[in-house]
Amino acid sequence: MKIKCEKNALCEASAVVSRAVSSHSSIPTLEGILLRCSAAGMELFGYDLDTGISTRIDAQISEPGEIVLPAKVFLDIAKRLDDEFITISTGEKCLTEIKGGKTEFTILGMPADDFPEFPTIGDVTDFELPQATLKSMIDQTIFAVSQSDAKPVHTGSLFELEEGSLSVVSVDGYRLAVRRERVAFGGELRFVVPGRALGEVSRVLDGESDDPAGMQISKKHIIFHIGDYQIFSRLLEGEFLDYHAAIPGGESLTVRINTRALIDAVERVSLLISDRIKSPLRVKFYEGGVDLSCSTALGRANDTISAAIEGKALEMGFNNRYLLDALRAAGCDEVLLQINSPLSPMKVVPTAGDSFVFLVLPVRLKTEG
Repeated sequence: MKIKCEKNALCEASAVVSRAVSSHSSIPTLEGILLRCSAAGMELFGYDLDTGISTRIDAQISEPGEIVLPAKVFLDIAKRLDDEFITISTGEKCLTEIKGGKTEFTILGMPADDFPEFPTIGDVTDFELPQATLKSMIDQTIFAVSQSDAKPVHTGSLFELEEGSLSVVSVDGYRLAVRRERVAFGGELRFVVPGRALGEVSRVLDGESDDPAGMQISKKHIIFHIGDYQIFSRLLEGEFLDYHAAIPGGESLTVRINTRALIDAVERVSLLISDRIKSPLRVKFYEGGVDLSCSTALGRANDTISAAIEGKALEMGFNNRYLLDALRAAGCDEVLLQINSPLSPMKVVPTAGDSFVFLVLPVRLKTEG
């Protein structure tokens, strides 16, 4: 194999593809990037048996072929070569020469035959969304994906297509996030995508673009097509939470509040809270305002912000980080906080429409004094 390609294109593609490379594996080739060169150009693959990323870049192909190169070393070399173009050639026993300008490296590659192929996914359902819409839906729900393997299906987000609507749902036992969007899809479909794969999809998506992001969904796998990139993932199996039943109906207290002001107040009061020094955040809702406070071994903190409140005053406790995650994901100037009682989940919803619902479970407070 012998090729020549633009350094910037190679570095960008390698950086994205390498995010699907396994950092530690009993299969050495899974710690590398597969380069496959033919008359059509150069393809790059990264795969850890759960998530795979591939792309194609333009290259001058003098000799077609394929090789697996250790991902981190290859990317570090490519970034530091001081030339607009990079030449890669392989010889006997997988020795690979990488040249740029007057700099030359020779590293040991691995046989491409040892690199596992992506599974064949068979019959698929095709679906498209604008890139900006898909990115928004992922970013506004991924914070609630479970980090625990206690229920593996909750380490991913549920995609639910029905009646011309797409809902993306994440839950981790302490909070729940639902993001909805009207879509042009006539059927019904449910599947759960691992959170790690969705994180990589979000990083590739252009949040300002209306260009389509395609999805091919089979019984056990999904492929996202985003520009020149393909992101492959297995789907998670299991019974996902009945989120419709988990969302409480009705409320005894509704708070209309400036999102940024509330985030800033929570962040200020949380300065006395850390992973080592934990304490619930006390939040008092009353006519005209919201009081926030906490007490830890470091001291006490209090803050007050104004808000429009309808209903009876009450006090609740929250994990500060969980509350912040929900507020930051809202992405709008104002939100409504809807509460039934001090011990029921608080809903964070938009002031108009139903594009998202975030649930944050309260923390039981000890009586002061």
